[in-house]
Amino acid sequence: MPTFGPNPQGLASFDSNGRYVLLVARPGQPKFASDNRMEGTPEENKAVVQGSIAHFGRYTVNEADKTITFHIETSTFPNWNGAEQKRLFTLTGDELKWMIPAASGGGSAEVVLKRAK
Repeated sequence: MPTFGPNPQGLASFDSNGRYVLLVARPGQPKFASDNRMEGTPEENKAVVQGSIAHFGRYTVNEADKTITFHIETSTFPNWNGAEQKRLFTLTGDELKWMIPAASGGGSAEVVLKRAK
């Protein structure tokens, strides 16, 4: 089963100045019993951590070898803060795809983004 379920939701934005932001979340996560996110139970907090990832920073694209490198400034997975991640990508029409060989949740992951219209 995919890390964020069969139909993950998210948003990625890449600007012309080389900045990006990416957020992915599992849909249908249960609401916290409290309306205060600082008062989540261990189970509620675990569901959020396991059901979402976000990071932002700078990106560079190498057209010749079809790679995109993310220069991560900050991530909701702190182990990625300050890291660089280089990914082979394909761009077909309105679909951008890359593989993550060592995903933050273990194993590998495939990211598929579709251009918003």
